[in-house]
Amino acid sequence: MSEILPLVWELLWALVEGVLLGVFFYAGLWWTVRRLSSVKQVGLLFLGSLLLRTAVVMLGFYFLLGDSWQHLLAGLSGFVVARVIVIRLTRPVDKLKTTVMADSS
Repeated sequence: MSEILPLVWELLWALVEGVLLGVFFYAGLWWTVRRLSSVKQVGLLFLGSLLLRTAVVMLGFYFLLGDSWQHLLAGLSGFVVARVIVIRLTRPVDKLKTTVMADSS
């Protein structure tokens, strides 16, 4: 039992790190898309944002989670969970009402 508990904590920490990386990536994507209509150089903003978000996430996966496949798998799971969280938090209100009404009938 005492051998398993540290591994569980390590995997939970890797999951949290994956969620944080995912929130950074997908919230940054949401911010970029919202700003595209108000800038003159759309391509520069989009490309710069893509490169920055990708570099941070790749470095995060490499340095924070790259020591074992179990940590990478837990981090990737957290990254996917973050995608679901950001999509739900940034969903427009009218689509949310439509989804709730469709689920209740």
